[in-house]
Amino acid sequence: MNESAASSASESPPAVLAGDELTPRRIVQALDRYIIGQTEAKKAVAIAIRNRIRRLRLSSEMREEVVPKNLILIGPTGVGKTEIARRIANLTGAPFVKVEASKFTEVGYVGRDVESIIRELADAAVNLVRQEQLRAMRERARPLAEERLLDALLPGSAHEPDWRRSWLQVLERGGEPQPGRSAAGEDEEAAERARRTREKLRRLLREGKLEEREVEIALQERVQVGVEIFGSQGVEQLGAGFQNLLERMLPPRTRRKRLKVAEARRLLEDEEAENLLDRDKLIAEALERAATSGIVFIDELDKICAGADASSRHGPDVSREGVQRDLLPIIEGSTVSTRYGVIKTDHVLFIAAGAFHMASPSDLIPELQGRFPIRVELHPLGRAEFARILREPDNALTRQYAELLAADGVTVSYDEAALDEIARIAEEVNSRTQDIGARRLHTLFEKLLEDPLFEAPDGMQGPLHIDVEFVRRKLGPIVQDEDLSRFIL
Repeated sequence: MNESAASSASESPPAVLAGDELTPRRIVQALDRYIIGQTEAKKAVAIAIRNRIRRLRLSSEMREEVVPKNLILIGPTGVGKTEIARRIANLTGAPFVKVEASKFTEVGYVGRDVESIIRELADAAVNLVRQEQLRAMRERARPLAEERLLDALLPGSAHEPDWRRSWLQVLERGGEPQPGRSAAGEDEEAAERARRTREKLRRLLREGKLEEREVEIALQERVQVGVEIFGSQGVEQLGAGFQNLLERMLPPRTRRKRLKVAEARRLLEDEEAENLLDRDKLIAEALERAATSGIVFIDELDKICAGADASSRHGPDVSREGVQRDLLPIIEGSTVSTRYGVIKTDHVLFIAAGAFHMASPSDLIPELQGRFPIRVELHPLGRAEFARILREPDNALTRQYAELLAADGVTVSYDEAALDEIARIAEEVNSRTQDIGARRLHTLFEKLLEDPLFEAPDGMQGPLHIDVEFVRRKLGPIVQDEDLSRFIL
């Protein structure tokens, strides 16, 4: 039986593995939770990831000599090429960017140049490290946010000087200090009352008894400037750099918002955590991680192959061989300037993918073929693989739609025979129309559960059992009509 894989629709990543936990066997086991089959592709990617860890344990001299072994994943659409790369990035906590090869043009022509791939990788690395550091700063930011929240709940308690508050209280009592009591005494008494009130509010705040109370807070708002400049480096590079300059020149604005305490606490914690970040260290770590553990997934590589019609074309080919030539130095190893600094691409892992229906990897220019020494073929999906996809992954479509309808009070259950029937229909429709792999299951489920998804919660509540008859009644007429199948499924 051919090994198979399925891409999933869920965005929740598995737990990040690190260090010694990232063994090839454990990586494949983690991928098995979301992707069915395709063992060869999983093993090849797992070995490539483990080799990066092995490289870091070498001597500094040998470490520079060991370069990543880039891969090409070959297979039709919907068999898990993109999903394997995406899950690997989530699993390792590595900066990851997915691009389509057909969207780039040769340097000197209007369009995106290939260096923008590395600039996107730098953005992804900075965002990744920033989120990690924000989570690490959360505990330190919490008491700072609490103090600001207490300041907002006690207007004037933090911003008015103690002497001013005491003399205001004296004037309110008739314009003269009380006999036998000095202004200093009044000040100490007022400060003690304010302290007791503040501690009482702090206790109520921590007990969650003020969550629904509204409070007005001041939040900093960074000015966003949108600028596009055309130049030799490309619109993206110059635009981003000039935008950074303007944002640093313009001071942040302060905006007051009235919110409930629960929402105000979250926003204040975010702002305080952001203020605690060391931007220079953040960027340095992000650039290092992008250079040593970054993953670039280049989809649709077959679209920039010359193919069989190469001899019939004339003139410059700015989207095929030109792009391949521009990709060469990036994949082989070069230095790319980004808005945060320079990144050396010598140790970035490149994973390319394509269906290669009208072309083959041998149609790539020889120099680029040599930059992708590992080629793995992913097999088409059949009925047995579809049946496993519906049952085994943690994020199987059956579970996803059951959870969606459960949110509206509809409890969905499935017959085993019904799942087998859906798998059979998916295989039949793929064979009669265009083979789109596991994505066919998404189409079938939308049509199968169209009425319950529309009726809930107004016209449907309670249990919904999906059996063979239900599946045949909903999908049978469409499957039998080949014209309808082409347009609907």
